[in-house]
Amino acid sequence: MSMRRFVSRWHSILAASVLVLGAVVTTAGGISTALASPSQPDFGASVYIFNPTMPQSQIQATVNSVASQQVSNQFGSQRYALLFEPGTYGSSAAPLNFQVGYYTAVAGLGLSPSDVVINGSVYVRNQCSGANNCTALNNFWRSLSNLTINVTTPNFGCYNGEFWPVSQAAPMRRVHVNGFATLMDYCTQPSFASGGFIADSAFDGSVVVNGSQQQWVTRNSRVDNWTNGVWNQVFSGVVGAPAQCFPGQSSCGGPYTTLATSPVTREAPYLYEDSTNHFNVFVPSAQHSSAGPTWSAGPTPGLSIPIESFFIADPADSAATINDALHRGRNLILTPGVYQLDRSIEVTRPDTVVLGLGFPTLVPQNGIVSMTIATAKGMLLSGVIFDAGLTSSPVLLQVGSGHARSDNEASDPTALHDVFFRIGGATPGRATTSLVVDSNNVILDDIWAWRADHGNGVGWTSNTADTGVVVNGDNVTAYGLFVEHYQKYEVVWNGNGGTVIFFQNEMPYDPPSQTDWMEAPAVNGWAAFKVGDAVASFTGYGMGSYSFFNQGVNIYAARAFEVPESLQPGSLHDLLTIFLDPSHGMGGILHVVNDTGGSSTIANPDVAVTVVSYP
Repeated sequence: MSMRRFVSRWHSILAASVLVLGAVVTTAGGISTALASPSQPDFGASVYIFNPTMPQSQIQATVNSVASQQVSNQFGSQRYALLFEPGTYGSSAAPLNFQVGYYTAVAGLGLSPSDVVINGSVYVRNQCSGANNCTALNNFWRSLSNLTINVTTPNFGCYNGEFWPVSQAAPMRRVHVNGFATLMDYCTQPSFASGGFIADSAFDGSVVVNGSQQQWVTRNSRVDNWTNGVWNQVFSGVVGAPAQCFPGQSSCGGPYTTLATSPVTREAPYLYEDSTNHFNVFVPSAQHSSAGPTWSAGPTPGLSIPIESFFIADPADSAATINDALHRGRNLILTPGVYQLDRSIEVTRPDTVVLGLGFPTLVPQNGIVSMTIATAKGMLLSGVIFDAGLTSSPVLLQVGSGHARSDNEASDPTALHDVFFRIGGATPGRATTSLVVDSNNVILDDIWAWRADHGNGVGWTSNTADTGVVVNGDNVTAYGLFVEHYQKYEVVWNGNGGTVIFFQNEMPYDPPSQTDWMEAPAVNGWAAFKVGDAVASFTGYGMGSYSFFNQGVNIYAARAFEVPESLQPGSLHDLLTIFLDPSHGMGGILHVVNDTGGSSTIANPDVAVTVVSYP
């Protein structure tokens, strides 16, 4: 029996012996580990590859060990990818059920979600800090993708079903769920949640419980029955989605913002094994005016790239080594870990794929830009966290640099999938802007830019950052744009022909005084979303901004959205503001968009103040 057909890699946290080609390999301290098969790429010690012929008890022990370390490891440096080769895992009599913690990516290695089947559940739960204080508000940085779950949870009591109560930076992609599913952990109270993102997925034979999820965006998927909305639930190209109903009302439920099709999409690239057990990366093609999962009626359109075309990097590799591989025409896989960069990673060639496994995290040294992506067609970046460093960087990720190399091909758009930014939190850090997009025809597909409100190095003068996202390119489309707590405009959109489908924002919690937070001498605060004065065309759907000023003084923002009055009528759809936490918050937002829309203050807490259409 080959190594591939039994078990490909164990990490040292598994305290059990493993059979390796008929032998037990034991490290110091008695912890067992195994080496990869010579034919398998070396993805490092934090990537586990499971095979259905492996004893389920050993799979269960491994995933449980990872979960026990990661469920509470919000700002740790450990990163993991749990990958399942094609086949079936678990059964109705002996299901495979396991929890997913921080910095853990769970994915199937099939070409289609149907190639990897888990009879059981892959779940997330509330985190509790005392009695009656259990929430999912901080369930970040984890993912589930490219497999089928036949929900089997015997003897789970209240937790019967597929539980995925997450908040930002916890995407579900290419997942087929057969059975009951919930985005809320209602088993412990108060069960608040602030997610989230689903794409290219299907939910059959089940109810999807939105429950307490304050906001959620679902794109190009299929659902049987979606239960409810809270403040901002957006559906784009979702078969079976609730009908448009904004603001929420008794006649139609809601609040739902529903688009029958998505204007332009490109699904995330993913690692898979073919029928000869050879590794490849599949790159989906762009779609226009699409609805439903890409795999519903057959294989996802796209192309395969053999693993030999990739440089597989680990955190010990220098930026110079990585750049040398990129400049020689290799694509790039970043394996799990934290990468300390002394120079920018430079992605220069058209149609380059940069794929992160297990939430690799880039940290710039000496104020550099962590990554630059050339102005070129077909540049794909997926599954990477960008942390700020101790010395302020002007930007963490620059998309569109150098001489333009055919970036106007709408048939081969550049795309960012599940790319997340942090200013402080894990480590102290500063940056002026997190993401700048200068290229045209770019798709932003699940972006969370976060100036930390808790964790390490957090304070008004500590984790300084002006703006989360600046878009200067034309025809840029964003799905699931989450931008929070920056100190000036959270988003500045200067490109023409832009579209944003779902925007979620919290203004900074911590301005010490009104005078410290003024857009202009006569303008209180800063708008969360600024459309540049020269922009002639922009479209937005389901865009929300919330306030929670917690410094014990009244802080006001004059408006949440600031746009040119010259935009075409009805350019903006379903806008809202909300005042959070009347027990601790003060001040609020005085208008929704420009001078239109009422105020959200302590007079109307936790109530959405809406504008259905503007101008």
